[in-house]
Amino acid sequence: MRTLYVENVPQELYEAIRTRAQGNRRSIAAEVLDLLAANVATPAELARRKAFLKRAARIRSERRASAGRFPSSEEIQREDRTR
Repeated sequence: MRTLYVENVPQELYEAIRTRAQGNRRSIAAEVLDLLAANVATPAELARRKAFLKRAARIRSERRASAGRFPSSEEIQREDRTR
């Protein structure tokens, strides 16, 4: 595993990370790793996102067979009352 050193972190940002780490019962290093993992997409994650978007676009473009006109809320309520 690689090591990353970060210099000149603004005090306010450092304190925010430290407070967050304490709240999550983690070290500052573990908190920073969690933040990076949650916010920086890896090439594999980018590929998964692209595949998802392609599937979503394909599904959106498919025409669905219509079941006909949808009943109004008034019609649905009347139907429920007759049950």
